Amino acid sequence: MNPDDNQRPKWHPRYGTPSERREPDYVYGRHAVFEALEAGRSIDRILLKRDLDSATARAITERAHAAGVPIQRVPIQRLDRITRKTHQGMIALLAAVDYYHLDDLIPSWFDEGGNPMVVVLDGVTDVRNFGAIARTCECAGVNAIVIPDHGSVSITADAVKTSAGALNVLPVCRVPRLTDAITLLRDSGFDIVGTSDHNATDYTTPDYTHPVAIVLGDEGNGISPQVMDLCNHRVVIPEFGQINSLNVSVAAGIVIYEAVRQRMAQGQTVK
Repeated sequence: MNPDDNQRPKWHPRYGTPSERREPDYVYGRHAVFEALEAGRSIDRILLKRDLDSATARAITERAHAAGVPIQRVPIQRLDRITRKTHQGMIALLAAVDYYHLDDLIPSWFDEGGNPMVVVLDGVTDVRNFGAIARTCECAGVNAIVIPDHGSVSITADAVKTSAGALNVLPVCRVPRLTDAITLLRDSGFDIVGTSDHNATDYTTPDYTHPVAIVLGDEGNGISPQVMDLCNHRVVIPEFGQINSLNVSVAAGIVIYEAVRQRMAQGQTVK
């Protein structure tokens, strides 16, 4: 058995044993943080005091990297705002949901004879937008959301609340690099559709009736060039007003339900 298997979260309810969900929380101090890592708890990120350099800090950093848990170096004032107790320069923020491994889920979708649809979010940091996108994804039968472990939203209680509970049943895959995740999806037979304002066709043009990953970026910077280069299609949603800036959660709903419309028109079962 691979020792890293102990760090893998349980399967999503649709695909096996229900995962354990917990309220967001944090643990602090050397022993508590290390034990949380060793126990395979779902950790959103670990905050380390910026200038902390000790054997324990190095061991925790190494273990966190092996488990795919992001490390952030922060001023001690940020740690003190979370707790005034003796945190010893380190706090682990526990995730409100369990994260999943994309390379575990993809085979299960195809083994079940499914026609999966995945939503990939590049740089979406607003909790309310993320919750709203998750709610739409669950309603539309999307199989999973993929987010990067840096420069992305933290899944907090507010995100779960905004999602109307969708994040309790919708898998979220957190990955070190979106480019690697999209390459994996492409190699697995997915078409990659990215939203863009440049050199793009109408969002209704691509064929969404095959396995597809819909990529959306934040409203300010959009999809990164490295990610956009991996997209098979670039699509745009027509806008006729003066603002010319659709909220990302609204844009997500429009493109996702175009995929649903096409699949239903072919008599496909959505989900």
